[in-house]
Amino acid sequence: MKHIYVNLKRFDIPREYGGVNSIAPMKQWGNYIVTETQEQLKKYGKEDVEFAMYFPEAHIPGAVSALSENSPVKIGCQGVFREDTASGGNFGAFTTNRTANTAKAMGCTTTIIGHCEERKDKAGILAEAGVTDTKAVNRILNQEIKKAVEAGLSVLYCIGETSEEQPQWKEVLKEQITIGLEGIDRSGITIAYEPVWAIGPGKIPPDKDYITMVGTYIKEIAQGCDVVYGGGLKADNAQMLASIPVIDGGLIALTRFQGDIGFYPQEYLEIVKLYLGS
Repeated sequence: MKHIYVNLKRFDIPREYGGVNSIAPMKQWGNYIVTETQEQLKKYGKEDVEFAMYFPEAHIPGAVSALSENSPVKIGCQGVFREDTASGGNFGAFTTNRTANTAKAMGCTTTIIGHCEERKDKAGILAEAGVTDTKAVNRILNQEIKKAVEAGLSVLYCIGETSEEQPQWKEVLKEQITIGLEGIDRSGITIAYEPVWAIGPGKIPPDKDYITMVGTYIKEIAQGCDVVYGGGLKADNAQMLASIPVIDGGLIALTRFQGDIGFYPQEYLEIVKLYLGS
């Protein structure tokens, strides 16, 4: 199976507030994106391709309500808390935190965990407490993944090395996989490889050979998990990524990187078409 994921980050913020959203008002944004894409995605078989969109929490209800009958779109949240509600236990005292059961109750079926931005945030908080152990971040992510799986959510688990870590990329990725997925049923886990060292303006992305090498290594360590390219599936690399046998899809963020940058549903559909070849 192929997987096409979209991390919509905070692309909902209007341009007048410093954001990149010019496609729909905030209140209709999540609903609009699903409505503008799901019918055209129906031509791809559900058994052949998984389409998942990870929304900021405020837009999940609108996105879920837009789902049509037999929609191929899965609605996901951007991470879950490391603890959750339980009968006879904590009934919901999780101020500011979105639990996996919250996401499930809202209509989510999937979540993204371990994105490089989340890893950086957790590492920064730990550093304020004097903790520099990289394994600590992976242990926290492991707790989040466990709660997501317990709630019945599938997980897109992001891993990747920074420029400082690149000389030891094998050790870094192995640690992220073995600790992050320890004790977890991997049948509902897909891994997204983020070459953090290559993400950002002016950076040179990895080529086909490098992605093939890393993807092959991840599959050896991850014991059968599908692997997608998380460094950004876009129009100019879609066909190249589609030609790599060990890569099972990609993670889309922005669809336009010049001019009025942002996420545009029709451009998203074009990327899908380029990747899937139809």
